[in-house]
Amino acid sequence: METRIEIQQYIPALQPEWDYFIANSRNGTFLFFRNYMDYHSDRFIDNSLLFRYKGKLIAVLPANREGDVLWSHQGLTYGGLVLSSKCTADRVLNIFSLLFSWLSEQGFSKLVYKCVPDIYHRYPSQEDLYALFRNNARLVARNLSTTVSIPCRIPFSQLRRRGIKRALSCGIVVQESSDLESFWRVLSENLSDRYNRLPVHTVEEMSLLKGRFPNNIRLFTACKGERVVAGCVIFEMDEWVHSQYISASPEGKEFGALDLLFHYLITDRYSDRKVFDFGQSTENKGSFLNSGLIAQKEGFGGRGIVYDTYELSW
Repeated sequence: METRIEIQQYIPALQPEWDYFIANSRNGTFLFFRNYMDYHSDRFIDNSLLFRYKGKLIAVLPANREGDVLWSHQGLTYGGLVLSSKCTADRVLNIFSLLFSWLSEQGFSKLVYKCVPDIYHRYPSQEDLYALFRNNARLVARNLSTTVSIPCRIPFSQLRRRGIKRALSCGIVVQESSDLESFWRVLSENLSDRYNRLPVHTVEEMSLLKGRFPNNIRLFTACKGERVVAGCVIFEMDEWVHSQYISASPEGKEFGALDLLFHYLITDRYSDRKVFDFGQSTENKGSFLNSGLIAQKEGFGGRGIVYDTYELSW
């Protein structure tokens, strides 16, 4: 008979063990390191969980509590079970059984579970999807992201190639930069004018995170002379690259600055990586598709990857 799996609630003293596990997991990314998750600890009541087999960690769940609901951490775009190489399908099923029993005992009535998209897996890690199916979980959101498979990428569209030529003829220069404030002005003005909203992160928060993760968070800008006219904040780890923020000023759009920027990132800077993920182009849990936004990303050779969210109630 298999040894019983044990559940443990995260406490700060477990940070070294947690971070070591994330770094060596099948499907963990740097967003699950505690120095990233905890930067907004004032906004969320952390309720992350650890699962042990024979005393050793085999899985963790980044999570927070909101009333009687346990969420895959609301401060993260994704974040289901992070698994070790020792965590088999049977053990994942047992983890879910244990999790539901524990949540019920603790007064929870619902679990909202955001899967880690498979493009971020170092090794196949979809046992949780099977466990969700077995437990009659309900798919409540399916957001669509656009991802380039770099080793066999689809060529840029004619429109994007024309933009690259226009940017070069206008003297646009692309470079890695530390000038977050200049880019944040472009980003904030763009989001305010088009969508009447602000970036999820303040420039101070992004500066803090970039300082904590200098090898994972980078800023690239496209400049006309001394002026930042476009830019992109990149999250990178192992074989994947994700564009967290993308924006251009009206001048930058006229010059095709983003076309040149992404040409550089995909064909030069990150040509040795596996995937380049542009991020989601959907809203309202996936019920609305921003066709103009996704068409631009598809012009760089990107195609669809889903970010799924499930719910289970008892």
